[in-house]
Amino acid sequence: MKSPPALRGGPVARAVWLVSGLFLCALGILAFLEARLGLPPWDVLHQGIAQHTLLSFGGANEVVGVIVLLVAWSLGARVWIGTVSNAVLIGLFIILLQPLHAVHSLGHWPLGPRIALLILGLVCFGVGSAFYIGANLGAGPRDSLMLVGSHRTGIRIGATRAMLEISVLLVGFLLGGTVGLGTLAFAALIGPAVEASFWLVTRLRLA
Repeated sequence: MKSPPALRGGPVARAVWLVSGLFLCALGILAFLEARLGLPPWDVLHQGIAQHTLLSFGGANEVVGVIVLLVAWSLGARVWIGTVSNAVLIGLFIILLQPLHAVHSLGHWPLGPRIALLILGLVCFGVGSAFYIGANLGAGPRDSLMLVGSHRTGIRIGATRAMLEISVLLVGFLLGGTVGLGTLAFAALIGPAVEASFWLVTRLRLA
């Protein structure tokens, strides 16, 4: 699929798709966190920051999201409702959900179920990204930074994305963030998961 499908509906429906997608992305992050097998690159950074500050993991997600948004905006990126919502809501959802016993207890599961939890996290990321992107209400702050960084430097988007991901992964690792199987799984499978979710929403005639 060469371009993401636009989900059906007017402004209210698109806002619902947006928030639902961001909520699923937050669930995906929590699944990776509680699987304890390694986090996606940006969440390695969030965890590392949380270990050295008074911020919670969700709070670090919000602070980093807002900082990245402001940097991207200062460099000329287009900021819209989806950009701000991404920066604020994912971290807020994590802050609200992480303390729940049902979420916290997942980390004590045996290895096999935690691997399954990791796979579930990828599914949540994929479907959540399809909803969020398909709502067509603006790129997230990290994607906005990638796009404006590529435009400013003349470096290809893929290379710019790779440099950003490697940089935050390295900083997060040095701060004590968890790198492992989950990190590799995310890097290898998030693209196919999102594309499969695009196909699914098209197949279900949601777009």
